[in-house]
Amino acid sequence: MEFTPVIGLEVHAQLKTKTKIFCSCSTAFGAPPNTHTCPVCLGMPGVLPVLNKKVVDYTIKMALATNCTVQPESRFARKNYFYPDLPKGYQISQYELPIATGGYLDIETGGQTQRIGITRIHMEEDAGKLIHDPDRPISRVDLNRTGTPLMEIVSEPDIRSPEVAGEYLRQLRTILRYLDISDGNMEEGSFRCDANVSIMPLGSTTFGTRTEVKNLNSFKHVEKALYYEIARQKELLLDGGQVVQETRLWQPDKGQTVSMRGKEDAHDYRYFPDPDLLPLVIDDAWIERMRSDMPELPAQRKARYISDYELPSADATVLTGSRELSDYFEACLSAFDQPKTVANWIMGDLLGLLNAKGLDIDQSPVSPDDLAGLLKLLGDDVISGKIAKTVFETMAETGKSAKVIVEEKGLVQVSDTSAIDPIVDAIIADHPDEVGRYRGGQKKLMGFFVGQVMKATKGKANPKVVNEILRNKLG
Repeated sequence: MEFTPVIGLEVHAQLKTKTKIFCSCSTAFGAPPNTHTCPVCLGMPGVLPVLNKKVVDYTIKMALATNCTVQPESRFARKNYFYPDLPKGYQISQYELPIATGGYLDIETGGQTQRIGITRIHMEEDAGKLIHDPDRPISRVDLNRTGTPLMEIVSEPDIRSPEVAGEYLRQLRTILRYLDISDGNMEEGSFRCDANVSIMPLGSTTFGTRTEVKNLNSFKHVEKALYYEIARQKELLLDGGQVVQETRLWQPDKGQTVSMRGKEDAHDYRYFPDPDLLPLVIDDAWIERMRSDMPELPAQRKARYISDYELPSADATVLTGSRELSDYFEACLSAFDQPKTVANWIMGDLLGLLNAKGLDIDQSPVSPDDLAGLLKLLGDDVISGKIAKTVFETMAETGKSAKVIVEEKGLVQVSDTSAIDPIVDAIIADHPDEVGRYRGGQKKLMGFFVGQVMKATKGKANPKVVNEILRNKLG
């Protein structure tokens, strides 16, 4: 019996504000435990929360970027549950009246485009963090994170494979980073995901019982956990069992999900409007201010690269994978206007170098202007392609410009036929067998002769001139 997976994702993105959502405590990561707290975020009696306007600004931008409708009025609610890292005994969130609804993202996987609906986007405060002692039965609580502003993005159950789920998450994270409203750092917990998973018989439209999978802190773990959970539910149903609605924990070291607790429904949290916070009213002027302040988004940039620069879709996808990489590409292009050449060098040599060194694009040892300078020398036939690779490596090691390196090492390409002619003559004389075979029809040997000339000239000979001389002399 075949089954179809049904996946919906709940993404929590920590917003890039300096202070918390309802107080002025710092949101900086890594401070000593319980030092970024105050009576408001600790829920002391008599305190009143005050909404951080920047949190609303950022959420409106994300709503616009994901084709959501920003609601003219939304409300904060209290989500009631008791846990040691929740000092108030409730979390301020949004429930019946979220700030944005009814959006979507178009995802490309396997050459096909799929639209993933977005049910809602809402704002809420984060809880604290429990730290479990590995040696003793003790847990400590750090409330620095309590009150940190979160944006929750809830998808429709439109996802049908782990690969699409992974791509959806990557696109969401890229948009957040383009907007500069979240750093999207999964390791620090500023981009977190919970997955709701069920399966239904192939051809059915009735969803099965879902489980919620938590502790998904990387794209790889999300896909692996979804594969495991889908397979687990299939095996369970085929053996005549029943899927139980529950929350499960992904254990990456064991490659499996394990049961945590029964899955709560909304009524279990006893939501009610927060009496300390007024309804949030957003007018058209506020929305338009946020729209005018938005950068070009990755999908728009990709379409422009394809139409204006005539880049292949695959190239445009890589180059728009991060705002920093796109900015690097465009900065280089402004100094050397050959899009495909620039794209090839960035995707090949530059990204290869950065990956090998474990660096991000904004840490590149070769600046856009310096890369453009190298490509100008190559385009003007001052250096050969082989020499350009060597020069690039030296640029990365020394920080020097291509022009300086070429002058210091005497790497200027030789295009003078009077200098190349005798070298070609000597190589032809030294390889009579290859000459005979070439003239007998084995034209692929041209590469052999070119290679010999380049070796003899230490890569300095102009390959175009070398090819022309060889063709004339070999006939």
